[in-house]
Amino acid sequence: MGRQADPVEARISDYLDEMVALRRDLHRNPELGYNEHRTSALVADRLRDWGYQVTEGIGKTGVVGTLQNGNGPKRLGIRADMDALPIVEATGLPYASTIPGKMHACGHDGHTTILLTSARYLAETRDFSGTLNVIFQPAEEGGAGARSMVRDGLFERFPCDAVFGLHNWPGVPTGQFGFITGPAMASVDKVTVRIIGKGGHGARPQETIDPVVASASFIMALQSIVARNIDPLDAAVITVGTIHAGIAPNVIPDSAELELTVRTFRKEVREAIKSRLVTLAKAQAESYGAVAEVAYPSGYPVLVNHADETAFARNVALEHFGDARIEKDFRPISASEDFAFMLQETPGSYLFLGNGDSAPLHSPLYNFNDEILPSAARYWVKLTETYLARNPSDRPI
Repeated sequence: MGRQADPVEARISDYLDEMVALRRDLHRNPELGYNEHRTSALVADRLRDWGYQVTEGIGKTGVVGTLQNGNGPKRLGIRADMDALPIVEATGLPYASTIPGKMHACGHDGHTTILLTSARYLAETRDFSGTLNVIFQPAEEGGAGARSMVRDGLFERFPCDAVFGLHNWPGVPTGQFGFITGPAMASVDKVTVRIIGKGGHGARPQETIDPVVASASFIMALQSIVARNIDPLDAAVITVGTIHAGIAPNVIPDSAELELTVRTFRKEVREAIKSRLVTLAKAQAESYGAVAEVAYPSGYPVLVNHADETAFARNVALEHFGDARIEKDFRPISASEDFAFMLQETPGSYLFLGNGDSAPLHSPLYNFNDEILPSAARYWVKLTETYLARNPSDRPI
């Protein structure tokens, strides 16, 4: 006998053409963080049509749809991000971005489509008891939209006993699930170091305080932090991404400015690197007679998946997709994700779904793999129906 068809899989397959069309429409019309006006309106309209109570403008352009069914007490949140990136698309696809300099290069068009599709199915069938909050978040790409929604009272206005999110992942086989318990994605801090010296003629360096030489010394000294100040069993990355100094080869400038990113997987390591980096910047500058000014605002925290919720999410995939669909050694990721702010407030887990052999995220050649849409939407349905399982006493609403 062949495998009995899953009614969820069959029904979502009926949506497939619409899912793909929607995803490609979003791809053609990308919007940057806090400017997702068209996307937010589209999301809100669809949710209202399906019977959700819709609240707009949370965290500026965020949307939450609430669907309550039965008398179950549990409350579930599922989040998708909506924003695009300031990238010029180079895919040449027929549905490529129509907005110059803006592109869905991280798959948020796919994430939004996935959650909308599962929200539609759940509204039609209502085979759950409790409260479902579907959360469509703005400004994940550097704008900390998750923090904006939290500060705007997300979990006070829409309480959740658990919250889940997912991200497509290039390089992982199409449709394979990845789960990580504990620290799953790195914190990120953007640091600006300005080294101030004394400019002058390049032919008379003895009359100057050269900030370029001091900057070079600082960059080399940075390499000692991870190598000599951090436990070898802890992971950390310090990258100098930009150096700006001078406008002519024969002039020593007055100052040099460096921009860095720092990524870690533990709060203690994050704090240790900050302390050491600031000390090194000032000491290296002073050793050359210069002065260092350091701006070190906190960025996204470490994304820490809660153990019970991660085990639950994994078991849903195991039960409904099988052991072969779960990556056995999915490792923590040094990229960062602002879903971490939500997980600081509410238990939950962030999981990953293979995008196949695509270009990497944030590449002008990246394209979301539409083949994973049905599996991902079915996963959210199964997770919701399992988390908000009916009891015999439940009454439909």
